[in-house]
Amino acid sequence: MAAILIIDDEPGIRQTLASILEDEKYHVFTAEDAIAGMELLNKTKVDVVFLDVLLPKLGGLEALEQIRANWPSPEVVMISGHANIDMAVRAVKGGAFDFLEKPLSLDKVLTVCRNAIQIRKLREENRTLKKNVSLARQEIVGTSAAITGIRKMVEQAAASDARILITGENGTGKEVVAKAIHLRSARCDRPFIEVNCAAIPETLIESELFGHEKGAFTDAVSSRKGRFEIANGGTLFLDEIGDMSLSAQAKVLRVLQEQKMERLGGEKTIETDVRIVAATNQNLEKACAQGLFRQDLFFRLNVIPIHIPPLRERAGDIPLLLYHFLQEMDIKNLRLEDDAMELICAHDWPGNVRELRNLAERIAVMHSGDSINREALTGLLSKGSSGARAGALGGESAISEKMLEHHFNDAKESFEKHYLEFHFSKNNGIISRTAEAIGIYPSNLHAKLKKYGIAAQTIKEE
Repeated sequence: MAAILIIDDEPGIRQTLASILEDEKYHVFTAEDAIAGMELLNKTKVDVVFLDVLLPKLGGLEALEQIRANWPSPEVVMISGHANIDMAVRAVKGGAFDFLEKPLSLDKVLTVCRNAIQIRKLREENRTLKKNVSLARQEIVGTSAAITGIRKMVEQAAASDARILITGENGTGKEVVAKAIHLRSARCDRPFIEVNCAAIPETLIESELFGHEKGAFTDAVSSRKGRFEIANGGTLFLDEIGDMSLSAQAKVLRVLQEQKMERLGGEKTIETDVRIVAATNQNLEKACAQGLFRQDLFFRLNVIPIHIPPLRERAGDIPLLLYHFLQEMDIKNLRLEDDAMELICAHDWPGNVRELRNLAERIAVMHSGDSINREALTGLLSKGSSGARAGALGGESAISEKMLEHHFNDAKESFEKHYLEFHFSKNNGIISRTAEAIGIYPSNLHAKLKKYGIAAQTIKEE
């Protein structure tokens, strides 16, 4: 039985509409204003809302905006005795299903109600299909004890709103696990918003997270919502959170504690309802000891820890993953011969699952035939292996024992310099292309190139 909510300040309208709809076997709720109506929506699943435009406390069009933002499922039918074209257009643009003028026609009310319920069912079915497709794409593939344990933790954790910290090397699939948690949660039909904390310059991270008002800083030519606002009701995935500045960490901690925030340059307090899933390839406990990460934020995030082991520690999952990626690419009949399978299982996969997926894509594009042997696979593997890349850097650019003897910070800077030189050269000295390839902002890349004095004379822009 479909449920209908009538929000109107006129008792006669509420009674008449309720009587008409109850005769059609609908379950009807009524409210005299939008505030009371939204309290009912918090408690009761509703299929259709009949919402008057002129209401006390909160107007119908303003209430429509809040209903669409917080309760996306019900269809909303606006009703008014003072309708005009402009008002109807605003209502439809705001997400209303239809707009009815008073005095209400019995036939029109029933027809619109039936159509709204039918559309809602179709949208619900569409959402379910999309969710099933998304779940299939976010399948956590593998039969190893580690992956089996992670799947179980994902199922258990998804049912709650507890914060989750996913750890593991680059390319192990932290984002896949985060999306799997979201898609299995009660928030699955709300936004999943990802923020790569390592790719956003320190000067922009707070604006990215919390938004800003017009004039908050030099380039703030208009107001902008932050990721916390955009993710409201859903999940915010903070990837590489170990690279977040201490200043931004303090503000994130405050939002987690109070569930409230303000945009940069703003005074209005904005309530947030966001589930946080964070990920990092760093040892945050060590970072806390070094004063690089706030211990109180670490404890807030690390409610449910999930560690994803590197691919080299679960070699038994490699064949399954490779065939899974090939099937995704519509390569369904290719067979790897035993010697080829031995080769990929023996490879150390420094790029983890991401590197394995790249190999699958390379096979899909470059190989012909219905089987692949060790010799053919060796050629494809070497083209994308990290060892080949390191060798391509040549001489001093390759990681050496001498580099490994350096102090940690010196070794890190030495690697970063060689890494940037390699990608800058590979992308023909084009800043925008290089920044996109390595996943950082062009302005951030400019600063790093200047820091290391890398090929300043070859800097080009497209």
